[in-house]
Amino acid sequence: MALDYDIVVVGAGPAGSLTAKHAAVAGANVLILEKRPEVGSPVRCGEGLDKNGLARMGIKPDKKWIANEVKGAHIYAPNGRCLELKEGMAGNEVGYVIKRDIFDKELAKDAIRAGADIMIRASAIEVIKKEGAIAGVKAKHMGERFEVSAKIVVGADGFESQVGRWAGIDTTVKPKDIYTCFQYDMVGVDIDSDYSDFFLGSCAPGGYAWAFPKGKHRANVGLGLQVTKIKGKGEPKRYLDAFVKARKGLSKGTPIAHIAGAVSVCAPIEKTVGNGILLVGDAARQIDPMTGGGIVNSGIAAQIAGKVAAESIQAKDYSTEFLSRYEKGWRKELEDKLYRNWLAKEKLTSLSDDTINKIIEAIAEYDIERISVLELLKAVKAKYPELVKEFEDLLM
Repeated sequence: MALDYDIVVVGAGPAGSLTAKHAAVAGANVLILEKRPEVGSPVRCGEGLDKNGLARMGIKPDKKWIANEVKGAHIYAPNGRCLELKEGMAGNEVGYVIKRDIFDKELAKDAIRAGADIMIRASAIEVIKKEGAIAGVKAKHMGERFEVSAKIVVGADGFESQVGRWAGIDTTVKPKDIYTCFQYDMVGVDIDSDYSDFFLGSCAPGGYAWAFPKGKHRANVGLGLQVTKIKGKGEPKRYLDAFVKARKGLSKGTPIAHIAGAVSVCAPIEKTVGNGILLVGDAARQIDPMTGGGIVNSGIAAQIAGKVAAESIQAKDYSTEFLSRYEKGWRKELEDKLYRNWLAKEKLTSLSDDTINKIIEAIAEYDIERISVLELLKAVKAKYPELVKEFEDLLM
């Protein structure tokens, strides 16, 4: 079997489906390859998503995939002090708790309605190279090998991305820039369903823990640990079990699903395009280094990727130079924030519980309209200037 398309997108997550949709809308002939037997499953996500982010992605809220609408966030210091943030202040992980499997399926349907084709259980196993450019992929479907010729290959194959590596793009992530995550889908919990909860400090070394309500008495409860702080096999689960046990409202619950995965929390990588190739979403390391959230960033980058890829087809120019329009576009929208948040993450992962307690205290007493790394640092500087000497470069 041999196929021929303008664009082949590897991966049917939000980044892949949205890239395919925008390219198809602009007239390109697009195929999505998804290695899993079902788009969106298994879920590996905390499922928090903010309303402003959805708007930037060009997506309208849909009751099909909204599990719960929240009013804001609670951020808990190690000493138990709670900082309450209303929705307008709370940032990228607040607004909705979604049903990620259904969300992904709906995005894939939108891509199909726009004219894209999709093939599930289809794994890319190699890129095709011709005269120094990427010219498609070799793939496997139900045990049968086949080739897809394409002018442009889009790597949207997530954290474990192989497409970029095959194409010679360095997407290597250092261990200190990886979070290992473990999460329970729990029923019977006793928490405020109007707020997403975040827990900082030694309960999740180098990262944070969360409880995202999916309705009354149900929540995603999990944590992310910096890989370099993990000392033994199974430690993420042990940390999560200890975290749940220490909190009465959560310990009442029972897990009905275990979810494990990893996420990159690195600085923006040097390059996301090449001759006939571009990377988007987790594959391009466009994750927010502070939160590990990637849906919104993927969606913003995907709109640019789809548009530029279609323009490339129309211009019959698939060069690195032409596709650099995508590189410049997503960096203009995301790079400054990603880099600032990475620098902040680097600093914050080394803080003691006592210092975190002081930071939360300072923020609670500071008038902040909307939470951002910059605003947080300003708040800390106002009360504890000695704590931000190392952070001065982030305040510029």
